[in-house]
Amino acid sequence: MTDRLSPGDPAPEFSLPTDTGETLALSDLRGRRVILYAYPAAMTPGCTKQACDFRDTLDSLRSAGYEVVGISPDKPAKLAKFREHDAITFPLVSDQDKQVLSAYGAYGEKQMYGRTVTGVIRSTFVIDPDGKIERALYNVKATGHVAKLRRDLGLD
Repeated sequence: MTDRLSPGDPAPEFSLPTDTGETLALSDLRGRRVILYAYPAAMTPGCTKQACDFRDTLDSLRSAGYEVVGISPDKPAKLAKFREHDAITFPLVSDQDKQVLSAYGAYGEKQMYGRTVTGVIRSTFVIDPDGKIERALYNVKATGHVAKLRRDLGLD
């Protein structure tokens, strides 16, 4: 099992290709609060629902001082299709070798339909302006997660 992060841990640094062909590093966002969410696969029903929930609340999250970044093992070209198809308005980063997902404890064994499989563990991390983990949420649900996160952060 991959080690999980806890509040106060340093957020693992990354520099990954995005859906737009640029590179995004966590250090680029230093000084801001970041919601980094890990999802298994672009353009699947649950992942689309979750991305659209973040998209639909992005303005209020940003006005509260949060930036949102999605991370998956999808190739940048697939992420670009996802962004275009569902009008995603925040960066999507590609972690094809799953090293960053693993560093966050968001890749490993999980239960799926009663079987143990290895894959992306749907997770959300709230990172403070200094690059420390504020919250590490594992095995979150695709549906309703953004609303719950907003409540937990005192934004509703």
